[in-house]
Amino acid sequence: MSKMTSKDYMDREDKYGAHNYHPLPVVLEKGEGIFLYGVDGKRYYDFLSAYSAVNQGHCHPRIVKALCDQAQTLTLTSRAFYNNVLGEYEEYVTKYFGYDKVLPMNTGAEADETALKLCRKWAYMKKGVKEDQAKIIVCENNFHGRTITVVSMSTDPDSYGGFGPFTPGFIKIPYNDLAALEKELKDPNVAGFLVEPIQGEAGVFVPDEGYLKKAFDLCKKNNVLFIADEVQTGIARTGKMLACDHEGIRPDIIILGKAISGGVFPVSAVLADNDIMLCIKPGEHGSTFGGNPIACRVAIAALEVIKDEKLVENAEKMGKIFRDEIRNIKSDMIELVRGKGLLNAIVIRNKNGKTAWDVCLAMAEKGLLAKPTHGNIIRFAPPLVINEAQLKDAISKIKEAFKLFE
Repeated sequence: MSKMTSKDYMDREDKYGAHNYHPLPVVLEKGEGIFLYGVDGKRYYDFLSAYSAVNQGHCHPRIVKALCDQAQTLTLTSRAFYNNVLGEYEEYVTKYFGYDKVLPMNTGAEADETALKLCRKWAYMKKGVKEDQAKIIVCENNFHGRTITVVSMSTDPDSYGGFGPFTPGFIKIPYNDLAALEKELKDPNVAGFLVEPIQGEAGVFVPDEGYLKKAFDLCKKNNVLFIADEVQTGIARTGKMLACDHEGIRPDIIILGKAISGGVFPVSAVLADNDIMLCIKPGEHGSTFGGNPIACRVAIAALEVIKDEKLVENAEKMGKIFRDEIRNIKSDMIELVRGKGLLNAIVIRNKNGKTAWDVCLAMAEKGLLAKPTHGNIIRFAPPLVINEAQLKDAISKIKEAFKLFE
């Protein structure tokens, strides 16, 4: 039997899989640290990190060992019973981030759904909002997942088009607009404000300095929960453990996912204090796989790696180098460079019919993988274990790609 080519693999996915993604035309079979390897043997710098899930690098040995060790002992009990790992993880993660309680789930979208339910339940039990009247403020150009409820708050036609009817109860305001927030907070039925500290999928849109702190203060003033979706921005990605740490705020509810498992296993978490978390009683929310023993062991190991390898500090240092170097590239196609830590983006100006997609194809050819978002923006988010020599080598490949369009 002849060896399969990259095209064979892509054709098979196209034939048997749903067409809900448009991947770059590379087929990967191995990951190690900051590198990915194609079935053709080609090595690539990974500058997407599975949308920031692989902050600790691909197949980190400590995290993989935690998974393998636990998988040979106990994989799943459901929450119908106690197990000997969940409590250890719950204690570890709540002390790690400084909250009373954690509610474990599997995916970022599930964690967002959990936070929405928590917020509404709190509104009825604690704030005194009448049943079915609670409202949650969200931001335009948000991305919190793909469920029906989450796309109900989206302003992206690709996300919500053709999927109605939608879940009511959401007020959409412009991101980075304190006046709009203040106006809507006057409604006594508003229960929460759900916000990404940096809008990742929207193209790494960094709000004005002070925006998060002022928004948080406005929420406190109006007895409204400040809910931070840190699924993509959390776990050291932006040069702080949480992006909210840049402004010294402690959200009422924190939503975590992606890198909380180092990309090894689906793990997400919602953190809050007792006053909020204990509003949900037995039977009111859950997940068969949420808090399973493998997830717990993997998450502990992944969070240990972040601290032990000082990845917060490295993300901050490498991010500054990256932005400085990229801003020095002389190219008509580069309109803007923005970001924090190692979550960065280049806004692309189309030239001679060439787009961000073409730039990404050129970078892949040079040995670096990144992906466009919203058509004209390229997000750059390598694993946080990258060192300066590797970063500069990767940047040289980005520069070479842009030269092709001069």
